[in-house]
Amino acid sequence: MSLKEQIMNDLKHYMKEKNEAALNAIRLLRADIKNAEIDKRKELSDEEVLQIISSSIKKRKESIEMYKKGSRQDLVVKETEEIKVIEKYLPVQLSDEEIRILIRETIDEEEEAKKKNFGVIMKKVIGKIKNRAEGSKVNRLVKEIIDGIK
Repeated sequence: MSLKEQIMNDLKHYMKEKNEAALNAIRLLRADIKNAEIDKRKELSDEEVLQIISSSIKKRKESIEMYKKGSRQDLVVKETEEIKVIEKYLPVQLSDEEIRILIRETIDEEEEAKKKNFGVIMKKVIGKIKNRAEGSKVNRLVKEIIDGIK
């Protein structure tokens, strides 16, 4: 079953359950997917759907930060619930140690990375990780490792 089919099945399930928080999250996610398909004028692959899901979670986390600054705890709770619903579509996330191992492997195998070129390392590592970790987390760990090597 494709990721889009799974999302549709879950939408039906949440409608029967009358779970408003999950229903809102899935509807917004479906809208984002549909808009991307219209823009690209083709069906999205599971990989492209995963990118949209990651982007959606990132937007919600940014919203949570803004709501916290604005003392809107009710909206913080709402966004947090929606993130929990959407996160289940992501592949299992890598631990910090697993990411560090990938970073070190990348530095060892790439000549350009051995020069501690941050951009090259990030690009290669993100390509290997593919939605199994947040970019900000990878960024932080790459900086940490490069600073430790220097």
